[in-house]
Amino acid sequence: MKLAVATFSALFGIACANENPYSSPNDFQAACSSIIPKLNIEHATVQFAEYVPAGTNLSISDRNVTCGSPWQVVAVDICRIGVHVATSTCSGIVSEAWLPANWTGRFLGTGNGGLNGCINYPDLAYGVELGFATVGANNGHNGTSGGAFFNSPEVLEDFVYRSVHTNVITGKEITRIFYGEPHTKSYYLGCSTGGRQGFKEAQDFPEDFDGIVAGAPAFDWNDLMSWTGRFYTITGDNTSDTFVPQTLWPLIHEDVLKQCDGLDGVEDGILENPKLCNYDSTGLICSAGETENCLTPTQSNTVQQLLSPLTSEDGSVLYPRLQPGSEIGAAARQFTGEPGPYPYDWYRWAIYNDSTWDPASLNYSDYDFANSVNPFNIATWKGDLSDAKDRGVKILHYHGLEDPAITSEISPVYYEHVSSTMGLPPSELDAFYRFFQLSGTAHCTGGAGASVVGQRYPAVGSFDPKENVLMAVVDWVENGNAPEYITGTKWVNGTKSSGVDYKRRHCKYPKTNHFKGGDAKNPDSWECE
Repeated sequence: MKLAVATFSALFGIACANENPYSSPNDFQAACSSIIPKLNIEHATVQFAEYVPAGTNLSISDRNVTCGSPWQVVAVDICRIGVHVATSTCSGIVSEAWLPANWTGRFLGTGNGGLNGCINYPDLAYGVELGFATVGANNGHNGTSGGAFFNSPEVLEDFVYRSVHTNVITGKEITRIFYGEPHTKSYYLGCSTGGRQGFKEAQDFPEDFDGIVAGAPAFDWNDLMSWTGRFYTITGDNTSDTFVPQTLWPLIHEDVLKQCDGLDGVEDGILENPKLCNYDSTGLICSAGETENCLTPTQSNTVQQLLSPLTSEDGSVLYPRLQPGSEIGAAARQFTGEPGPYPYDWYRWAIYNDSTWDPASLNYSDYDFANSVNPFNIATWKGDLSDAKDRGVKILHYHGLEDPAITSEISPVYYEHVSSTMGLPPSELDAFYRFFQLSGTAHCTGGAGASVVGQRYPAVGSFDPKENVLMAVVDWVENGNAPEYITGTKWVNGTKSSGVDYKRRHCKYPKTNHFKGGDAKNPDSWECE
């Protein structure tokens, strides 16, 4: 992969930093082995520094069991440095800096997901493969539970914003000391909670990054937790007459496509603009004598409620609806007949500090109270990005239109909020902030469509800036080539080794894709309008 990075730089003219100070693998390994005494960084305790050769399947022995695989393949030679950074007298973050031998002079910060305190090792591996000095942190706690927030405001503060910001400051200093010179440009890559973290940085710490890639951001966090928690109050448990079994959701999805798939000009199983879809499930209500492959009137009402916005007691919209087209993924993730772990933990441990709080009791007063608490402004809803704009930060925002976890309809609401707050139309926002809607893309990755855009492993098919969101923001920052669209790839059977099924250009908001004729798998058969 070192060759791939070098070839990429040559093809697309992206400038690299000064020559790496370590002229041989032995020099690099020796520098890594001797780096600890040099890392005298305020509030930081170095835990280890180890040389990891290219091709290593790295064992992460202390990885919390809830965080995923305890292994990570590392494609290039790196120096892996682990530190603990105190953020207060009773809190701190565990951070890692992965410093590649093929350093390009670039720095990359990475984000987290859900409520988790899990270092994002796949993104660390992705960053160093592309020559970035890459850092990640555990958000101030270990594991995916929010239980660490219980009566611990300092830990909660780390989760909301302080972990990422502290990690950037520490990571940049480690990078400078190790290579003997500062980074040239600084970037961020994150999705979901990581997307929210990216916008939190743009809103409050615009000096941290020159370019930000923020996917499926968990904007308006408190209402998002209420929106997600509300699903359980609608479905009830799996014994309730309001519950819709998993077996019926493929039928409902087929009906959604029947009603809405052709609205973009062709029926191909992908909704290019779900906002046009006003789905009505009443056509699936069982006729007299029917008991299979149909819905009871009560179940039909459940479906309509699940695909409706979260509203306040006076009927005003707090959070937009789940977009049609994501039903099957949402059924497996959200409509299970059990309380969602994220809202359950958020309300128990961060909002009420009450282990007895009952998720079945979620109601309007809870929505209001969560918004009034809004710890450390986790809502991340500031519409004025003037400081980021004035500093020259470039923001690439994307959201999948089949997202079953965070409705894609929240992203244009935020975009319009920025436009209104700053008094800038899209033509002027384009100078620093561009938003792309990825049709057929689920939460961050996956989905029925051309969802591979280089947003994270394994969704990497190309280093071409037109097909890779991370390299697109690099090209924008360093060469002034702002992306007009992002081309996504759909692999045969969803597997890279099986080859490319088709590619499709994803439009820059507020434009959407429309079929103009020909082969629907040909990207030239579509236009943004």
